[in-house]
Amino acid sequence: MSQQVTEQVRGHYIGGEWTDGGGETFESENPATGETLATFERGTEADVDAALEAAEEAFEEWRDLSYIDRAEYLWDIYHELRDRHEELGEIVSKECGKEISEGKADVTEAWHMVEWAAGNARHPHGDVVPSEVAGKDSYMRRKPRGVVGCITPWNFPVAIPFWHMAIALVEGNTVVWKPAEQTPWCGHVIAEMMDDAGVPEGVFNMIQGFGDAGEAITDDERVDTVLFTGSAAVGHEIAGKVGGEPGKLAACEMGGKNGIVVTEKADMDTAVHAAIMSSFKTTGQRCVSSERLIVHEDVYDEFKDRFVDVAEDISVGDPLEEDTFMGPAIEADHVEKIRRHNDLAREEGATVLVDRFELEDQEIPEGHEDGAATAADGERSGSYANGHWVGPFVYEIDYEPDLRCLNEECFGPHVALLEYAGDVEDAVEIHNDTPYGLAGAIISEDYRQLNYFRDHAEVGLAYANLPCIGAEVQLPFGGVKKSGNGYPSAREAIEAVTERTAWTMNNADEIEMAQGLSADIKTSED
Repeated sequence: MSQQVTEQVRGHYIGGEWTDGGGETFESENPATGETLATFERGTEADVDAALEAAEEAFEEWRDLSYIDRAEYLWDIYHELRDRHEELGEIVSKECGKEISEGKADVTEAWHMVEWAAGNARHPHGDVVPSEVAGKDSYMRRKPRGVVGCITPWNFPVAIPFWHMAIALVEGNTVVWKPAEQTPWCGHVIAEMMDDAGVPEGVFNMIQGFGDAGEAITDDERVDTVLFTGSAAVGHEIAGKVGGEPGKLAACEMGGKNGIVVTEKADMDTAVHAAIMSSFKTTGQRCVSSERLIVHEDVYDEFKDRFVDVAEDISVGDPLEEDTFMGPAIEADHVEKIRRHNDLAREEGATVLVDRFELEDQEIPEGHEDGAATAADGERSGSYANGHWVGPFVYEIDYEPDLRCLNEECFGPHVALLEYAGDVEDAVEIHNDTPYGLAGAIISEDYRQLNYFRDHAEVGLAYANLPCIGAEVQLPFGGVKKSGNGYPSAREAIEAVTERTAWTMNNADEIEMAQGLSADIKTSED
């Protein structure tokens, strides 16, 4: 697909064919410029029904292939991802606003996941389990569940789809996928790759559209597993519905109110660097972005001064320029959400240290500064006519467990500084005092403090002397509490897309049972 804006309306990919739904359309927008990138068909229930029918019909033939034969299709996609790294990285940055190194990293992460999933096809599968009875062999075997529905977010529009789909496909499932409505161009490119690789008809299907299309996928009885990455509200709704359907599974990775603990034993260079990366990379629009910095009183003033100095100067700009650190927010509605969170912090007593929400005209990238949009009340909203620009918002506030600003996810460059006294146990207690439990980090040169955080932080992803971001595909990715009920990546995703069968075979001439159970057949004649 060309990177040039065109007037062609792009449809869905169903049963090995590009289809025209013939209904409503929607546009992909460049969040840095407001430019329309392309127009797409909006999926309907009829489109979803056709995709699910195709996936169901293709399942038996696909599952009968060997792991290695299924993986061969993915190796073609792996090479295309690598060959088109620069081009696809630019598409990611254009469509979701991530600065260019992040756009490219998104593509790199995708080929890493495909490499892992395809390579895993040649690794040992299943387990030999000892039996109490010498004449028996026992095994654990896995079988594909069937049709997998995949719902993925806009902030990692190439990587996360392959987290879900590469594993589901290699394990023998068929897929119906809905990309995020904010990044349909990336979704279209992935579907083109599947088509180019010759994936058999119906094995992979893509429906463009909004939440109603995603709901039609996840609610359908033909879907055996749902893999979801996105907001907590949607994820909990999916998990609640699927949990009530016998035999159906959902693995949902959701948001967080992630924290970084900076102890009195921290190296300040590492602490500031890690906190800036965690707070402002991807404009704070990562599920693992840190919105709470929990800092010991002995180092609080130094950390605050240094963090604020950097936050005031963070480069906000054109995501295609290599000297940009923060690009735009994804869309106008999200800019308004960030504004509401900033206002909430003020209402709850925050002392604002950095407020760059409404950037100065000279801070807007050249060519993107043609006037500010206005909110419904006539005030400047922070969203510009040619893009959705916001800057860092940093505040300090006295810790209280019931503050909404410390418990509700903003998903933007919105960061609270919290001072604590006492030991690492006190810091971890504050860290855990949130309904979420996705990611967290600790900065310390004391290994006992590091290990305490490792063992007691209520998170699925924990980091030491690192930013509270970063995923390697061979590791599970997901959280606890409100942040998730599964890990839809790497080895853990295999659990969600396969069924385990305990297979026991008797090799002896006689039947002998475990636990001393008698195998004698007794009749009345005895």
